[in-house]
Amino acid sequence: MTDSQIAMVMRVLNIGEVREGELARDKSGNAAIRDFGLMMVNEHTAQNNKAESELLRADIASEDTTVSRDLDASSGAATDRLRGMTGTAFDRAYIDREVEAHQNALNLIDKTLTPDAHKKIVKDQVAALRKLVDAHLARAKQIQTSLPR
Repeated sequence: MTDSQIAMVMRVLNIGEVREGELARDKSGNAAIRDFGLMMVNEHTAQNNKAESELLRADIASEDTTVSRDLDASSGAATDRLRGMTGTAFDRAYIDREVEAHQNALNLIDKTLTPDAHKKIVKDQVAALRKLVDAHLARAKQIQTSLPR
């Protein structure tokens, strides 16, 4: 992947988490799920804004790829599926999705984005996103274990 393609993948990862987080924030009756959704919205919005600003300053435009389109489609499908759920079924499905999505994001970051990043600014933004995703994965797993099966 090129730096421009990596920029788009980072953008799509962040936007997907914001979209899904807004749904959880607005729909869940569980305080931990609502708080996690709000954290997704706030922290992924901030991460995206910082990355966009830094990459724009470095004159690195975002370029769409199959990977970025697939990530967006996956998040959209998950959001549509979750929108039709309620109560504890929603909470369980949402947090399971978050664990899976964050684990997949870490794998993508570690196996593709980090090795393919060329410019320092892109490497720095990928590293910042990785740190955020790793922290979110840990929190999502904590919430997951606290929910009834």
